[in-house]
Amino acid sequence: MKIYIAADHAGYEFKETIKEFLVGMGHDVADKGAFTFDKDDDYPDFITPCAQAVADDEGSFGIVLGGSGQGEAMAANRISGVRCALFYGGVLAKEAVDINGRMSDDPYEIVRMTRLHNNANMLSLSGRFTTEDEAKKAITIWLETPFHGEERHVRRTSKF
Repeated sequence: MKIYIAADHAGYEFKETIKEFLVGMGHDVADKGAFTFDKDDDYPDFITPCAQAVADDEGSFGIVLGGSGQGEAMAANRISGVRCALFYGGVLAKEAVDINGRMSDDPYEIVRMTRLHNNANMLSLSGRFTTEDEAKKAITIWLETPFHGEERHVRRTSKF
C-alpha cells in the first residue's frame, strides 16, 4: 500500500519512527518532509504536498504529524479529494461521547469510524498527545479498516 507521510519540526522525530514502522509493515512509504529538524519551519510547506500526493494517487493514504495535529489536518483538508481525520490518542479518544450519550469503551473506535463512515484517506497524529504505541495501534486499525461503502456514506463523502 502506498502511504505518503509528512511532518513539521514538532512531528519530525515522530515521523521518522512512524516511517520505519510503516516500512516494517511492508508499505511503500513516500516521505514529503520535513527532511531535517528546523524549529522555524511551517507545517503547510510539508503537509500540502503530502495531501496533494494523496489526492493525485487514487487508493493511496497519507499520515501527517505535528505538535497538536490540528493544523496539519486543517492544511490537508484544504486539498480537494482529501479527507483527513485527527487522532489525539487513546486517553482523549476514550472520553468521546457518541450521539446516544454513551461513553465509548474502545479508545480506537474513532479511528475505525473515520474509515468505515468517512472514507478518510489521511490521518493526522499529535506528537504531544499520542504515544508511539498509541500511534502504531491507531495506524494499524486505520489501515486495516475498509470503507463501509453503504449508499448513505458514499453520498455524504461525495459532497466534499
